[in-house]
Amino acid sequence: MTKKIRLFIIVLVSVLIIVIGSIVAINYFLKNKVENFLITRLPSHIRQSYDDLRLNIYEGTLTFINPNVSIQNKDDKEVHTNISVDKLVVDDISYWDYLLNNKIHIDEILIDKPEIIYYKNRLKKNRDSLKSGVITMNRPVFLDRLKIEDASVSIFDGKKDSLFLFTNHFFLEIDSITTNEKIIKKRLPVAFGTYRAQTDSVFVKVSDYENATVKKLQLKDNNVNIAGIHLYTKYSREEHARIIPKETDHFNLKIDSISLKKVDFGFKSRKLFIVGDKVSLQNPTLDIFRNKLVTDDKTIKPLYSKMLRTLPFQLTLDSVKINNAAIVYTEKVKKENNGGKINFKNLNAVISNVSNTYQAPKKTEIDIDAIFMENTPFTTQWSFNVNNPRDTFLFKANVGGLPAEDINSFTVPNLKVQLEGEANKTYFTIDGNHTTSHVDLKINYDHFKVTVLNKKGNKKNGFLSAIANIFISKDSDKSEQEFRKGSGEVTRDKTKSFFNYLWLNASKGLKNSLTGGKN
Repeated sequence: MTKKIRLFIIVLVSVLIIVIGSIVAINYFLKNKVENFLITRLPSHIRQSYDDLRLNIYEGTLTFINPNVSIQNKDDKEVHTNISVDKLVVDDISYWDYLLNNKIHIDEILIDKPEIIYYKNRLKKNRDSLKSGVITMNRPVFLDRLKIEDASVSIFDGKKDSLFLFTNHFFLEIDSITTNEKIIKKRLPVAFGTYRAQTDSVFVKVSDYENATVKKLQLKDNNVNIAGIHLYTKYSREEHARIIPKETDHFNLKIDSISLKKVDFGFKSRKLFIVGDKVSLQNPTLDIFRNKLVTDDKTIKPLYSKMLRTLPFQLTLDSVKINNAAIVYTEKVKKENNGGKINFKNLNAVISNVSNTYQAPKKTEIDIDAIFMENTPFTTQWSFNVNNPRDTFLFKANVGGLPAEDINSFTVPNLKVQLEGEANKTYFTIDGNHTTSHVDLKINYDHFKVTVLNKKGNKKNGFLSAIANIFISKDSDKSEQEFRKGSGEVTRDKTKSFFNYLWLNASKGLKNSLTGGKN
């Protein structure tokens, strides 16, 4: 071996030793930097641990094996949040940006199989942490992509049936994430670009009496698709009536799917806003049961215009479309039976300007067509102005041929009244506000007769039936084009719902037209 070759080998080995030593040193240095950051820069109420930390400086990849994070209250040190992850990978860290541009730039963070458990009843908010942000930011952070795969989230509220929310097999991907010293102090502490999310099961405890489940949820390109929605009272009708302190509806709502187009959300002046183009509900079915034997709820019920106006966030939905809905409403007034029923089927509705942000002259407009009871066409045009503090509204309805026998399923159990005859056409208009309204109604009907029943509802009370029919005209007129007309003023019972208000108006118009109306 010549002297030159020996020299070359010595130099090569020396360089390799230096390079390898440098790699080991840099790897050790950066690993210590990361560990030191986790120890010194995280707030004291956030505890972290992991089984292993691996750093590949060639790829700029940092991998945590089985990391775990627990978050405590600052005051009493009680843990309210725990996050455990199979693997957390920070991929392609730009050393150039870190060393020369004074910023942290990461290509991707992958969080694999995280399990998040949160006890909302244990959290005690601290004003100082809200003002200062969670972490002190010395450098801005730029993350090209965040991926969360196969996550599960459980939230508990500390009450009976304490599971408040659960979702499993949750996937989330967010692009172009940015935060810095200024952004991290905002209500939404990051800025981001496009996002995608999906989960195959969701459970939410809506209240002490109601739950909601979703079979599948997908969010992509600002469009949301939700399948298999079920919102329901978790108790039987009998048990529900026994445990509620005041009158509350028992219900069961199922919707095949809901789609939302061009959804956006965020914060303006620390107030949440939600914007959407079109919302569509496919095949909803709603079964409502109201037990009037339970103590009345005497709280004031706002009209829908006020509900929208006073939402704690800004809502702007251009339109909501309901396709092929069905509604069954049962009301129990007497102990001796299960209540009377009315129903709507083949119900389609278009609701425009579902919003609390638009300005006059725009109004919320609701157009509905449906089949009432067995085969009666029913259409409505309903509008109101969200910005009007008097909650003015206009409600118009057109009811087609209705055999009186069709509504005996409601009147006999609840009112002990049996009807005969047929209402050929009925039109009514209600012009009102949150306190009073005026109704105009006209009806064309034939062979109308009222039979008042005894308390058990199984025998005719001949005397009361005769008295009732004295005041009711048998026919509107011999001509099918003639109507009996009635009108009246109604004062709203503000402890009742808007639909009770509608019923009071329709009832007022009917009574006036049947007993004292003019042709």
